[in-house]
Amino acid sequence: MRRAILFFAALLLFVVFGNFISMNVQQQNHHKRNLIVAHRRRTYLHKRHSQFLIDPVIKMPENAKRATKKERSLFHVAVTATDYAYSQWQCRIMYYFYKKKKDLPESDMGKFTRILHSGNPDNLMDEIPTFVVDPLPEGVDQGYVVLNRPWAFMQWLEKATIEEEYILMAEPDHIFIHPLPNLAFEGYPAAFPFFYIKPVKYEKIIRKYFPKEMGPILNVDPIGNSPVIIKKDVLQKIAPTWMNVSLAMKNDPETDKKFGWVLEMYGYAVASALHGVQHILRKDFMLQPPWDFEPGKYILHYTYECSYSLKGKLMYDGVGEWRFDKRLYLDNPPPRNLSLPPQGVPQDVVNLIKLINEATANIPNWDTLGEVANLKTNVS
Repeated sequence: MRRAILFFAALLLFVVFGNFISMNVQQQNHHKRNLIVAHRRRTYLHKRHSQFLIDPVIKMPENAKRATKKERSLFHVAVTATDYAYSQWQCRIMYYFYKKKKDLPESDMGKFTRILHSGNPDNLMDEIPTFVVDPLPEGVDQGYVVLNRPWAFMQWLEKATIEEEYILMAEPDHIFIHPLPNLAFEGYPAAFPFFYIKPVKYEKIIRKYFPKEMGPILNVDPIGNSPVIIKKDVLQKIAPTWMNVSLAMKNDPETDKKFGWVLEMYGYAVASALHGVQHILRKDFMLQPPWDFEPGKYILHYTYECSYSLKGKLMYDGVGEWRFDKRLYLDNPPPRNLSLPPQGVPQDVVNLIKLINEATANIPNWDTLGEVANLKTNVS
């Protein structure tokens, strides 16, 4: 109880003095920012690799591809989660495909951790490597559960033994469709650019947390915290500021209203900029059906509803005769052997359903484990 009270008091101080702390962090890291010459379309690497001029949205450098497994750095796969059935079934599918891809050629995946921020062990402890951390004190997240993410990472980074030098911050609704190499390079973290994260458009709001004296608005990358591959020591520096900025944003009515469910993503982008950290932007990091269909991407992110007519036409607002939306399964996992989309639907949507069906067919106790989780939740 005493620990919770002390932590809550600390959070209040974070909110009140958020901008002040962020400015101090930036001043301490001013020299680091000057070393960063990454731009929105190009990233210049270390002088000894000056022959490589990398467009951050194209394939990784050939010399990085040719490096042996020993020379390349493994990354630890980390996903934050709750003990609700909705989170659990997604984590089970994710972990299934992690195990399939981990040891394949071109993979730099290291160990895996589900960071469970529910405060207590759940019924997946024996199935998925899990590290239990505390949630934010009641009421602090104001119903926005994603605010627990930076706090969960802070606790894990402080208390866990992490052997790898790099960390992949992932989410439960990620499916590894190809072996994932370490996309970070020469100390630059790698991230996926989201079309809806627009620091330039919302510069007036961003400047509340990233003042003009900190640098140009383009220093704030159009990213969230996931997927991101980043050095462990860099994330350890960013994480407290990420939490601080996100809490400050949530407690500012204007920011909260404008950013909504992506507020914590902006929190990470701003926190990174305050520490002088910019990311290599990799469009090939992730695929998000039904909105993009470019081949060769590493992760399939099934956050969006896929709804189609029987003629294969994309529909909106769930009016299609065929539909898949993960939010239809908040209380129980999806059934095994989901029906495939109609003919004419993009292949990536078909592949998504096939992948889910593969996982659910091979994961033991697929249907019954969700019922156990719900019983536990209802009792508590």
